[in-house]
Amino acid sequence: MALEEFLNKKVKVTQVRSACKLTKRQLGTLVGLGLRRIGSSREIQCDQSIRGMLIKLPHIVKVELS
Repeated sequence: MALEEFLNKKVKVTQVRSACKLTKRQLGTLVGLGLRRIGSSREIQCDQSIRGMLIKLPHIVKVELS
């Protein structure tokens, strides 16, 4: 599913991989999404800024409609 389909909808973002070897920028993006550890999830209203964050972390997070 393309991320354009999620715009203006509620999405559930779940961290599925470790943040151990992320750069500082990627780690800041992960914290900005409200994720702290593997398995943590959060429901977020998806807009352009959230979409940009998700594009930067496709290997760490799983995105699904809620």
